[in-house]
Parts: sequence; structure tokens; C-alpha cells
Amino acid sequence: MEQVSFAHMADGTRDEYLLLQRLEKPHLAGTAGRVLRELRRQADETFEGYRITRLDHALQSATRAWRDGADEDWIVAALLHDIGDGLAPQNHDRFAAELLRPFVRDECAWVVAHHGAFQMVYYAEHYGWNPLEREKYRDSPFYPACVAFCHRWDQCSFDPDYPTEALERFAPLVERVFARHAYDEAVLQTGRVVGLPPV
Repeated sequence: MEQVSFAHMADGTRDEYLLLQRLEKPHLAGTAGRVLRELRRQADETFEGYRITRLDHALQSATRAWRDGADEDWIVAALLHDIGDGLAPQNHDRFAAELLRPFVRDECAWVVAHHGAFQMVYYAEHYGWNPLEREKYRDSPFYPACVAFCHRWDQCSFDPDYPTEALERFAPLVERVFARHAYDEAVLQTGRVVGLPPV
């Protein structure tokens, strides 16, 4: 097995770092597979107190986006928006957004990063919190898309009777999105507002 000789990064040589770069390429190419494995793992993980699993919620959200005629970026964003619930329950939205950010439109990453605050309109008053937390983002050009994302695809996707598509329908989209060149401005389209498809 090829390995570097250094124990401290500061001691690495150019050849060693080129070796690591070469060895990293298959790992980078496997990102979609790891994401899909994590989603499959969530089939056995429930939202405590809810009537569905974490995977069910992801699939319902993505199914709603797909049925609305959303593009790949929106569908994958809907599928992965809560993927951080298990590992980062206090900032799951930011966790998911950072996973997506190199590979989807800026708008979609922003919506995923902020959907937690936007969802508070549905429940925060019951905890004595501010249900209008999202108002601090009112000046963002992505505000309307986040409101619509939460209303149309997220808050309504806890329904055990909803006819949800299987993960296999969405796996090719995940693979295509994560095969994109990371941080390609042609993909990111920084600042561009597309919005959700009309109802």
C-alpha cells in the first residue's frame, strides 16, 4: 500500500502530496455512494414521536419536489435537506447545506441552510420561541423560495399514507449531482433566483 512517510503535515514533500491527491480521487468520486448509504441507513431511524422514518421524510420531500416538476438541484436538495439530523441535530440544516454547497445552485444550498429557521413558523410558539425567526432573512432574494420549500415539500412530508417514490428513483439524480465539478460557477450560479416551479 502506498503511504506517505511524514507524521506531521508540515514535513510532507511535493511528491507525497501529489500521491495523496491521486489516492483521494476515488474517494471523492465515491461521495454519492456514501450519501446514498447514509440515506438507506436512515430507513431504520425514526423521528422520535413521528409516524415515519427519517428516510420516509426525505423521500416524501423529494417525491413532492419531483411531482411538482422541480429540477435536479431542487429534488436532491429536498431529498438531502435533513440528512444531518442524526449527526448534527442542533444545526442539521447547515450540515446538509455544506454537503450540497459545492454541487448545487447557490439558491438551493441557501434554502437548505436556512430551512430550520423557516420551519419554526409551524411550531415555535408551542415552545415559547419566535415563530417569525425567518423574518431576519426577509431581505434575501431566496426568502420566497425557502418559504415555498418549507410549505410545499418539507412541513407536509410526515404523512405515513403519502404515496412516496423509492430511493432508487432518486439515486441517479444524486449520482449526477455529486459527479459535478465541485464549486463550478456554471453550476453554483451564485445569486441567481430560480425559485420553485409554479404550483
